[in-house]
Amino acid sequence: MFLTISTTGNPESPATDLGFLLHKHPERAQAFSTSHGTAHVFYPEAGVERCTAALLLEVDPVALVRRGKGKGRGGAPDSALAQYVNDRPYAASSLLAVALAKVFKTALHGVCGALPERAAAPLPLRVEVPVLPARGGPRLVRALFGPLGWDTVEAEPLALDGRFPEWGDSRYVRLVLEGELRLADALNHLYVLLPVLDDAKHYWVAPDEVDKLLRAGDGWLAGHPERELITARYLSRRRGLAREATERLELLRLAEAEGLDVDDVDNAVDETEDTEERPVPLAERRRAAILAALTSAGAARVLDLGCGQGQLVQALLKDVRFTEVVGVDVSVRALTVAARRLRLDRMGERQAARVQLMQGSLAYTDKRLGGYDAAVLSEVIEHLDLPRLPALEYAVFGAAKPRTVVVTTPNVEYNVRWESLPAGHVRHGDHRFEWTREEFRSWAETVAGRYGYGVGFTPVGPDDPEVGPPTQMAVFTRTADLPVEKEGQA
Repeated sequence: MFLTISTTGNPESPATDLGFLLHKHPERAQAFSTSHGTAHVFYPEAGVERCTAALLLEVDPVALVRRGKGKGRGGAPDSALAQYVNDRPYAASSLLAVALAKVFKTALHGVCGALPERAAAPLPLRVEVPVLPARGGPRLVRALFGPLGWDTVEAEPLALDGRFPEWGDSRYVRLVLEGELRLADALNHLYVLLPVLDDAKHYWVAPDEVDKLLRAGDGWLAGHPERELITARYLSRRRGLAREATERLELLRLAEAEGLDVDDVDNAVDETEDTEERPVPLAERRRAAILAALTSAGAARVLDLGCGQGQLVQALLKDVRFTEVVGVDVSVRALTVAARRLRLDRMGERQAARVQLMQGSLAYTDKRLGGYDAAVLSEVIEHLDLPRLPALEYAVFGAAKPRTVVVTTPNVEYNVRWESLPAGHVRHGDHRFEWTREEFRSWAETVAGRYGYGVGFTPVGPDDPEVGPPTQMAVFTRTADLPVEKEGQA
């Protein structure tokens, strides 16, 4: 992947001052190691009237697979072919943005000890990116760069194949930006907006990414008309982080409008005193209840069946009493997100030996699931069609037969307490059913009797005297190994 930055000059202010501003000498070709390959900086032209600096990132596809999203110990699945056959070595993305930040770090901050006046002043700049992924097309490219002071924003669509024009355009564009801006501002625009247009990041987005976004977006992001889109995409649509970034950007916008410091605007709460106790989210209470049940059962080797994005797996790994944690889900995409959440690619060997992610369907028996102390079905059964539920029952209780099984599911009676939930609606569009307390108890006791388990029930969340708790939990404990018939047999 490749980009160039050009400027013009005259004998009094030569264009080669670009070398001072970038802290890279025009007469040298330099190479810098990155986690995914080698970044090269060189100058195709360097004269008094015109100077061009080029950044070429030579991606190592093997390193990309080893260190990429969701890869690492634990066997997070992905399409084997797509790992090696993709556009990452050729199209500008977060890989190039990270290389740009590493190679031009000082320039990004607008620092130049040799020419501080030039660093602080606008320069006539031309930026070219030959191949840029643009999810949203040329119109979005112009919407993102247009409000930032660029006089020219060209986003020329690239054909899928020039030999076959009838195939139409690809999702890639050739980007050309021209205008008079500070070099630091131009670099920060690219650092933020390249991954935004690609709408994908090659690394786990941690909370410190909010600080990086606000630092790079200082002076322009708070008032950008596409602020919400930029924030959501840059933070990989992690809603909590996007919400935090949006709130902080709004404070910045208000402070700028009032001519005040942010601290003067955000002064409604005395940080020295806890004025309000925040309610604990239901999902957090549910995980706490599950952990308590597993601890009480003395479980060490635990299956999280239908693990989704790995929140419970992450919580289990924080407790050393759980020596082996296996997350199972039918969705490859969910497992990939779970691997990113767990940072499997950065995990130490001892911790990595405790965790495994596996793709599998709970509607079928799976020999890999046998022999574990406990299994958890947290908010899973309601996603199955009722005729498919007996198959899950046999796969878990009849075939895998863990000593303890913990099942949580919504209590439909409590739905009337959710102000945001329209009457008659279930809590999630994918829920096939939601049971009353009596229906859940009847199902659980039937399953327990059929497969040789005892069962107890625990409310999760505030236990309303009229409609019960928002989540109902059953803890099954195996009491006997009964001969059972396979699902589907007479």
